[in-house]
Amino acid sequence: MEIDKSILDKVNVWLTPVFDNETHTSLQEMMASSPKELEDSFYKNLEFGTGGMRGIMGPGTNRINKYTLGKATQGLSDYLKKSFPSEELKVAIAYDCRHNSDTLAKTVADVFSANGIKVFLFSDLRPTPELSFAVKHLSCHAGIVLTASHNPPEYNGYKVYWQDGGQLVPPQDKEVIDVIEALEYGQINFNANENLIEYIGEVMDNAFIRSSLINASFNTPQEAKDALKIVYTPLHGTSVTLIPDLLEDAGYSNVNIVAEQAKPDGDFPTVKSPNPEEPEALSMAIALADEVNADIVIGTDPDSDRLGVAVRNGNGIMTLLNGNQTMVLMTHFLLEQWKKQGKIDGKQFVGSTIVSTPMMMELASAYGVECKVGLTGFKWIAKMIKDFPEQEFIGGGEESFGFMVGDAVRDKDAVTSTLLLCEIAAQAKANASSLYQELLKLFVEFGFYKEYLISITKKGMEGAAEINNMMIQMREKPLTEINGQRVLMVEDYKASTAKNLLNGEEETLTLPKSDVLIYYLEDGTKICARPSGTEPKIKFYFSVNAPLDDVTNFKAVEASLDKKIKNITEEMNLV
Repeated sequence: MEIDKSILDKVNVWLTPVFDNETHTSLQEMMASSPKELEDSFYKNLEFGTGGMRGIMGPGTNRINKYTLGKATQGLSDYLKKSFPSEELKVAIAYDCRHNSDTLAKTVADVFSANGIKVFLFSDLRPTPELSFAVKHLSCHAGIVLTASHNPPEYNGYKVYWQDGGQLVPPQDKEVIDVIEALEYGQINFNANENLIEYIGEVMDNAFIRSSLINASFNTPQEAKDALKIVYTPLHGTSVTLIPDLLEDAGYSNVNIVAEQAKPDGDFPTVKSPNPEEPEALSMAIALADEVNADIVIGTDPDSDRLGVAVRNGNGIMTLLNGNQTMVLMTHFLLEQWKKQGKIDGKQFVGSTIVSTPMMMELASAYGVECKVGLTGFKWIAKMIKDFPEQEFIGGGEESFGFMVGDAVRDKDAVTSTLLLCEIAAQAKANASSLYQELLKLFVEFGFYKEYLISITKKGMEGAAEINNMMIQMREKPLTEINGQRVLMVEDYKASTAKNLLNGEEETLTLPKSDVLIYYLEDGTKICARPSGTEPKIKFYFSVNAPLDDVTNFKAVEASLDKKIKNITEEMNLV
């Protein structure tokens, strides 16, 4: 294939002496044998999405490498100096188990130190939530974690945190990006000042564990803890550095770790995808749970911010819960504990997102607590805490298997959430119940909400264009009826409009602009379309609901909701 001139112009810049010989060699090989790969490596610059900057590793502007990360770090260094001109600047850096994460983290530390900024660098891999905690604990101005979360092995990423321990949000995000984009690669200062780099580890681990114990322990009797049988897998990731110690310190001794997945490994050899959202990822853990007759399975993704959960259903069979279900269980438990302690006085809130279950609103309302709803991504929930200091944050989550307990960590936190789920499960079992039964009780009390996700992958430049065209079509030809139900409202977060299709009236949405469409149907169904901010995917979220008068009718009502989802997805040509 013929390579576009605009691509070749970018490649030629990367063949100058600013870039090392290894980069030159890789690019020359791609030019000769892989023009398609070369095009994908340079057709755009890596962008900051819902979870920071994430991409395939390799040379090029659309790849994760020492130069794209070096440029981002140089820009962030310049921005920090401008933002805090009279302060001694400090940053914290962590990294996960992925290939090159340790060397890329050191490169980032080198650039910060070369710019006169004090660096606290973790001496070995650590979970992302510990980085968020460390930023606040060490009074840093910013933080970086090198991770691609649950993406495939060829990916890595770069997430930026601000003083509050939350990820960059407006206006800082755009301001930082503008500084980065204005830089030339030759302006990156890679000459480290080793005197400004301090390695951290065990002391910070202990502080984080203490914080998790404070936030997620709720007077569970020791005999209840002893009776709970747990299977845990880190899926070859970072959580193995903290979760076993946390559970032991909390008094949970009956913990069975999946041995084959206990060692950190960036190839993730035992799973197709190290994503707890994927049922296959927990198959080995479920097999071990059946072998030891465990009550609960918990698996965390490589950087330990997401967790997947399986529990025994009414027939004793291990059943996977989705992110909305675990979020509802944890939120209800926290609300109930705060109520028992007399801590709810109308000044508290929980957090959720526009693509998560509407059941969160029902829970919050029942306890006289506000439910704030933001865009997808935990940076928006962290921003809620910062924007409303007069209110207390109880907890919050999103459908993509993330949850945050209290405000010590300002990002989704599978470490603390693991302990919280064990507390809920242990207390339920002690009361002759289970997590599964507790969930059914919530459906009876607040309504049976059933969610479903379809994720369509479209890789490369053509894939990005295809996803964009799908969104354009849905905007230009909006659906007015789905599965025999009228569409009452369409929210377009890119246009910041909420249009009532019955009377034509429009309202302005107050959340920041985002490429998201949400349909609300007259029977309470909610359908959302959203291109991923970190992966080459477009996601469709479905939420349907119905009353559940008694747990004995669960299967029948679930079957009717499943049929409704099937009809909707078929009508929308998504299956």
